[in-house]
Formats: sequence, C-alpha cells, structure tokens
Amino acid sequence: MASHVRAALAVIFCLLATSRVRAGDMCPAPPKRHAPTAAAVAAAAAGDHRIRIDSDGASVDADGSAVLTGHVQAHQDERSVSADSVTYDEETGKLVVTGAVDFEDPRLSIRSDSGLYDALGGANFSKSNFQIFDRNGRGFAQQIAVHPDGKVNLEKVRYTTCPVGNQDWMLQASSITMDTEQQQGTARGVVMRFKDVPIFYSPYLAFPLGTERQSGLLFPSFGHSGSSGYQLEVPYYFNLAPNYDLTLTPGYLSARGVQLAGEFRFLTASSHGQIEENFLPNDTIVHSDRAYVHLTDVTDLRPGLRLDTDITSVSDSSYFENFGAGTEQTSVTFLERRADLQYYDDAWRIRAQLQNFQTIDTAVDAGDRPYSRVPRVEAFALWPILDSKFEFLLNSEATNFIRDVGPAGVRMDLSPEFRWSNRTAGYYFEPAVGYHYTQYDLQNASYGEPSTPTRTMPYGRLDTGLIFERDAGSRGQFTQTLEPRMMYSYVPYRNQNALPIFDTGAPDFNLVELYRTNRYVGNDRIGDADQVALGMTTRLINQTTGVQYLSATVGQIRYLTLPEVTLPGETPQTTHGSDIISEVSLTAYKHWSVNLDYQVNPYTSQTDKSEVLIQYRPDPSEVVNLGYRFQRNISEMANFGYPYQQNYQQNYQQNYQQNILKQYDGSFAWPIAGHWNTVGRWVYSIDNHQTIEQLAGIEYKSCCWRIQLLQRRYVTNRFGGLDTSIALQLELTGLSSVGKPANSFLSKEISGYSTRDANAE
Repeated sequence: MASHVRAALAVIFCLLATSRVRAGDMCPAPPKRHAPTAAAVAAAAAGDHRIRIDSDGASVDADGSAVLTGHVQAHQDERSVSADSVTYDEETGKLVVTGAVDFEDPRLSIRSDSGLYDALGGANFSKSNFQIFDRNGRGFAQQIAVHPDGKVNLEKVRYTTCPVGNQDWMLQASSITMDTEQQQGTARGVVMRFKDVPIFYSPYLAFPLGTERQSGLLFPSFGHSGSSGYQLEVPYYFNLAPNYDLTLTPGYLSARGVQLAGEFRFLTASSHGQIEENFLPNDTIVHSDRAYVHLTDVTDLRPGLRLDTDITSVSDSSYFENFGAGTEQTSVTFLERRADLQYYDDAWRIRAQLQNFQTIDTAVDAGDRPYSRVPRVEAFALWPILDSKFEFLLNSEATNFIRDVGPAGVRMDLSPEFRWSNRTAGYYFEPAVGYHYTQYDLQNASYGEPSTPTRTMPYGRLDTGLIFERDAGSRGQFTQTLEPRMMYSYVPYRNQNALPIFDTGAPDFNLVELYRTNRYVGNDRIGDADQVALGMTTRLINQTTGVQYLSATVGQIRYLTLPEVTLPGETPQTTHGSDIISEVSLTAYKHWSVNLDYQVNPYTSQTDKSEVLIQYRPDPSEVVNLGYRFQRNISEMANFGYPYQQNYQQNYQQNYQQNILKQYDGSFAWPIAGHWNTVGRWVYSIDNHQTIEQLAGIEYKSCCWRIQLLQRRYVTNRFGGLDTSIALQLELTGLSSVGKPANSFLSKEISGYSTRDANAE
C-alpha cells in the first residue's frame, strides 16, 4: 500500500511541476472550397450552364473540336477544371484534360495527370489525389468517377482523415463509394492500417463523411479484468431513423464466454428514452445465463400529464459485483423499478406511482428490505385565498405497502395547512398552522396491535428572516449579504409505537433538515417538536455578472422541550441543542474552488461529520481534486426499511458493521505535453486501511486518432473484495463518431473532467 501512495503522490507532484505545453496549430483547419467568380455566379443565376474556357493558346478544327494549351481553365456553374492541355470534342461535349489537372466542385477537389470531363457535370480521373472540402478526408485512387448527383466512385483507394504529411492511419479498399450529398461513405475489401500495421479487415465498411450519424461498424474496445479475463467488444451502430437508433455490441470475455449488449434510443415530439440490455448465455464460471435490462422513458401524454418510467432488472445478485463499472454499481443494494404518472396544473401536483425493488444484496435480512409501493398516490395543492397573503395547502398520500415479511397494508395521510406569506427584499415572515391525519389498514399487524390505527395531531411553525446587503471589494464590485434566519416549530407529542415502519428513516442532518418541521423522512413517524432553528448565511456576489463567489452558513436547533418520538433502535435526544452544522463554498477564486462541511456536537466537542473538497482548475482540460470525508453513525440507516439515502449504499459497503466513514479522495486530469493527457483517482479508506478505488490512465490525441488506456482497481462487494481491470480504446477520427469511450465514466470519477479537443489548440 505504501508503494501505491508514493506512486500516486509522485504522479501528482510531477504533473503540477510540468510546464503547460501547448502545440500551436496542432490540427489544421479542413480545406475550404474556392469561391466561384462573380461571372460564374451571374451566369448560373441566368440559367446559363455552358462551359467557359480560358487558355493561352488554342487551335480549332472545322468540326468545332479544339485543342487548348497553356494555363487552361474551364468553368461550368460551380465546377471548374484546369490543366496544361485540354482537348474539347464539340460532338460529345467532353473535355480531355492532361498535365497538372485540378478539378473542383462544391464537395471535393481532385489532382491528377489526366482525366475526362463532360458538360453534364461528370468527370473521370486516373491515378488521382482527392480532398473532401470542410472535412479532413483525403486520399489516393487509381480511378475516380465523379457523378453530377454528388456520388463519387473510387477504385483501389487509400483514405485517411489525417492532415497532409501524416498517415498514422490509412484505410485501404478495393473500392469506395462516397455520397457527398448524404455525407455517407461505403468501402469494400477494407484493410485498416495503423502506423502501417494492418489491424482490421472487413469485406464491407460504412463511415461518415460529415458529423451526421452513420450506420456502420464502430471501433472495438479491448480490456482485461480479474473476474472476466480478457475482453473484446465490437459495436455496430444502426442509424435507423433521425429520431431513433440502435447499437449492438457483441463481446467476448475469455473467462466467461460470448455476450451481446445493446442500446436502443428514441426521441419523438412527446417522448424520449432508451433501452439497454446485456445478455451473457451460459456464463462458464457460474454455469447460468447472466442478463441486465434497463428501460427509461418519459412521455408527455398531453399538456400537464406525463408518464415517467425507470425499470432495471438483473439476472442474479452477483451481476454488479462481476460486471459493475465502479463502486456506484458494485455497491448497489436494492434495484428500483418504478413508473410514475404525473399531473400538474396551476393548483395541483399529483403523482401516481408503482414501485418495487429487486434485492441485490441478499445478505440483507428480509425484515430490513424495502416495501413495494403498489400503488402510491401523492397529491399536493396550493390555493391563494382571494387577494390576501393567505394560502391554503394540502399534502396528501395513499400508499399500499407490500412485503412478504412483517406488517403490510394501506397508509393514508392528509395534511391541510394555512399559511400567511409576507416576503419583501429585506425580510420575510411566514407563520403556518396545519393538521396531520393518518389512517392505516394493516395485514399481519404485530400481536396485540390494532389493524386500523390512526394518528392525529396539529402543528405550527413560524419562519422568518432578514436580508442585509452592503457593497464590498476594493472597488465596490461585490455585494455582501448577511441573512439571519429563525424558524420555530411546534408539534405535540403522540405515542406512535403502535404504527409500523414502512418507509420512514432519519436522514443525515444538514442545512435542509435544519429547517424542516418533521425530523423524519416518511409518514410513519412525525417527530414531536418544541424547538427553534437558528441560522446565519453570508454571500459574496459579483454585481456585474451575478456570480456567487462565496457562501457560508452556520446553524443549530435549540430544543425548548426534549423530543420523545423515536424510531426503533434510535437513540433519544438527551441535550437541548443539536449538532452545530456549517457549510462554506468558495467558487472559482483564481482557479480554486473549496467546499467545506462541518458538523460538531457542542456538548462533547466531538466531530460527527466533516468533508473538505478542494479543486484547482486553471484550464478546462486541467483539474486536480483533493478531498477528505469523515462521518459517524453511517450504518444506522440500515435499521430502516426504505433506502432513502442513495449515497448510503457506497458508504455502507465500505464500512460494513462499522459506524465510521473515513476516506481520502484525490483525482486529476492533466495534459503533460501537446498530445498527451493523464487521468487518475485514488480513494483510500483510513479505518479499513484499504484502497477502495484506484484509477490511472493515459491518453494520446492527435488530429486523426486517439488512444486511451485506463487501469482500475475497485471494490466489488461490501466485504471489501477487489478487482482490477484494464481498458484500451482506439478511435480513428472520421470513421467512428458514435462509440463507447470512457468520457462519461471519467466525468463521474473526476470532478471537473472534460475531454481535450485537439482542434481547440
């Protein structure tokens, strides 16, 4: 482990010490077509499509044929051809051109020693170099036929998108057809050479001539992992229609067998979504089929009515452990499937939901697994009362909870509220009163407990604050605010021990929870309250741009009466003050950003939570992140039946049966030369003395190709099991615009990461 730490620190220091190398004009701009002369434009506008020829000398036969010599130039509409000598046949209307031939139309240019041009706009050339305008596509062909409809046929071809003087990759084909109108190319008998080494053969290959999507074979990716062995994936992209497409990716895992992955995307005027799948028949390690399916869809049925679906399923509980792309997947405990029907208008927000979970971590006790909510209906309404500052709100919910173990049944909750809202530029004052009514209809209720318990209670709160402003900065260019806030909440005590726990938990204490009346998430428990939440915020805002440079907040809850309501296993509140929480955010100050969260128990001086994240980003392609995380009592969330905290799963995985999370987290993306970029991340669990995420990668990107090599070591299960993977991605510019690069993965792993565009140099 010490060697890993020393290596990581050495890399970071070397990167920071490296001078920023910039390769000027790394990628030349694509060639542009010469603008037609004013005379040619005027002739075309007048419908004159005759060929006009200029030359130093000419001889004309009696039948009208001519031989022209010396800087011969022929023009017709937007096409032109020049040569040392041109023979014109009056009867056929064709020009035979020889010696330093240059042909140009709106789409491409051709240079050859000889060729044939006719009045209909077609042309044929031998042993020619060609160049596609507005794109770095060029090459050589033994024979070229240019058709008036924009199609170009080439025989015995070499093609590349590398700039002149560079042939790092070359596509050799027996024939190529390029449709310059549709921006599509097809090749037959293809041999792909990289650094003059043949790396790929295909009897047929399709590729784009522009930025539009094009059906065809995409470039393969290679890799290796400890659990699956060597990996090869060869995707094929189907551009089925402008609004939907499909990518099929056959793959081979040396330790497991052959798999097929697919991604279908669709977009209509009223909906968008995608279907992802991966199927591995008869995994040779576990001797069973392995599969993954993920469906997302958002459909606007009509204005104000939307269907939102997100359904995921895997074949077995070890799927993410074997095939997950990082701790955010390998740490999945429960897999959600849901469908929401949402309605909204000026007054109402209504959601009808079907939701259940696939249990991935089968070690979780059946009594701790989440309930299915089939169905769940939530309704929120807000009505202003006449022209006054009074408002009437209604929060309501009816849910049917299903689970094999423990009580199940229906819970209905109604919470009407009256609120008076008075907000100005300098203060706000919002008192509110409301009433909670909750009714259950239970099956399998605990012995001696009622099957139809109810709960009723009033509540009240007063939320008020001030906003002070003053000019700040040496030139008064900033506005500094001071924003004190106070919220008093009162909820009487009700004994709720007879009520089941369906979906209720105690979330992490933060600035949002500081100003909530109910300290629990979910309606199975409503905490009693006689308390005052106090907070102070200050901000520093640029008066010209409105950018916030600094925000700092500190707050605490003071309990006038100690709360008595608790969840099963929860420690009661014993002091008259909550933890003191503080947050500081410094944004983009001389390329630096700092975020600091700190939570301390004022009675024991014990730190319960702290997080420091520092980012240095002097350029979009240069970023270094350093972080430290500490949190107590993270495993208490496992006592509750519903996984509200999404980030809890990763934390719990790394600290199973522990109450403390302690981690270092460092990452970077940094160019080290004109074409070279490096990336890395290292996450270390201090308590477990274990690296839980390690990433190192290097990328070379030039004008016409890009290669990326990534090595990862990551935790695959909650017991700390590790796996190592290596991925290799090669992209040849101009042949694969739709692929499966690691950019999206790196954006999640490295905060502030962005791809480096060579053309931007």
